[in-house]
Amino acid sequence: MKELELKYGCNPNQKPSKIYMKDGELPIEVLNGKPGYINFLDAFNGWQLVKELKKATGLPAATSFKHVSPAGAAVGLPLDEVGRRIYWVDDMGDLSSLACAYARARGADRMSSFGDFIALSDICDADTARIIKREVSDGIIAPGYEPEALEMLRAKKKGNYAVIQIDPDYVPTPIETKDVYGMTFEQGRNELVIDDALFANVVTANKEIPQQAKIDLAIAMITLKYTQSNSVCYVKDGQAIGIGAGQQSRIHCTRLAGNKADNWFLRQNPKVLNLPFKEKIGRADRDNTIDVYMSDDYMDVLADGIWENFFTEKPDVLTKEEKRAWLDQMTDVALGSDAFFPFGDNVERAHRSGVKYIAQPGGSIRDDNVIETCNKYHMAMCFTGIRLFHH
Repeated sequence: MKELELKYGCNPNQKPSKIYMKDGELPIEVLNGKPGYINFLDAFNGWQLVKELKKATGLPAATSFKHVSPAGAAVGLPLDEVGRRIYWVDDMGDLSSLACAYARARGADRMSSFGDFIALSDICDADTARIIKREVSDGIIAPGYEPEALEMLRAKKKGNYAVIQIDPDYVPTPIETKDVYGMTFEQGRNELVIDDALFANVVTANKEIPQQAKIDLAIAMITLKYTQSNSVCYVKDGQAIGIGAGQQSRIHCTRLAGNKADNWFLRQNPKVLNLPFKEKIGRADRDNTIDVYMSDDYMDVLADGIWENFFTEKPDVLTKEEKRAWLDQMTDVALGSDAFFPFGDNVERAHRSGVKYIAQPGGSIRDDNVIETCNKYHMAMCFTGIRLFHH
C-alpha cells in the first residue's frame, strides 16, 4: 500500500487528506478502525519514542500520546502495591512487563491521558490489552498483536478502535520535509543517540549520578525528543511523572511539569488512596474528583450537597501543610530540559518536586547562576551540549 486516504486533516474542513510514501510502500497496516490525521501523527511520534526507549534500556516501553505530545512514557518495571492502586490495576493480578509499562505511562497523568493514542515497543499481549480495554482511548500502534489481544482491541469503541501494526524494521529516509503555507522545509532527521555518554559532562560540585539516575535522565531526554517544545520532563523509577510541553517560557514548562509530578506523588498519599468513593463512580469521574480534591478548589467536591455525589462519607481536607509535608518526601527525581535553563528559578522549582539530577544543554549566559543554585541543593547537573527542539 503506497497511500492511505483519510477522512480529513487536522479539522473536518481540511480536505482532501492522506498519508503516502514518495518511494516504496507504507510500513504500516491498519488492522481495525479508521485512524485519522492526528491519530497518525501521535502514532508515528509515539512509535519512535518507545522504540528508542526500548533500545536505550532493554525494557519494553509504552507511551500515552495526546495532541502530538506524550502525556506519559515508561519502561516495564514491576509495580508495587501503591502503584497498582493509583493506576487502577490492583484487581488485575500479575501483569506482564509491557502491561506494567503502559499502566505507568497511562497513570502518570491520567487527566491528560484520557482519550490517548498508545504506542508499544513490543507485541501487544493480552495483559496490556485488558488494561487498554477498560480505558478511554482512541487507538494503538505496535509491531504486532497476540490473537487474544487483537480480539479485545477490535471490540473497543463498538468495533471502531484504531489498531495499527508497524513494521519494526522500517527505516525512514535521513531527510525529512514539511510543507507550510505552500513552502517546503527540509532538514536531516534527528538521529541523536541518547545514552550514558550524553551525561558525562557534570558541571556541579556533586558529580555523583548513579546508574538508575542515568536511565531516568535518558528516559527524560528521549521523551523530550518527541515532545512539542519548549518542554521539560520529570522522571522517577523508569517513568515520566510530569511533562510540561509547548510552553513559550522555560519556567512555565518547569512549573507545569513539576505540578504534574506533584499530583502523581500526592495520589499516593493515604488520604487520597483511601477516598471513600461510591461503587458506581466511573474511573474518569474518579480521576477528575481526585484532581479537584488535591487542588486548591477542593470545596468543589467537598461542599455539603456535593460530596454526597461522589463519596459514601465526607472526606477530610488534604491541607496545604499536609501536602507540603508529603511532597517533601519525594526524592531522587531526574529532570531533563530540551533547551538550556536561562535562570536559576527553574532549579528552585525543580527542587520543590524532589529533583536531584538534571540534564540540560547548557550554554546560557547565566550558567554560573544555574550551577550555583544546583550546588545550593547538592544537585548533580550535566550539560549535554545538545538541544532537542521538536515541532
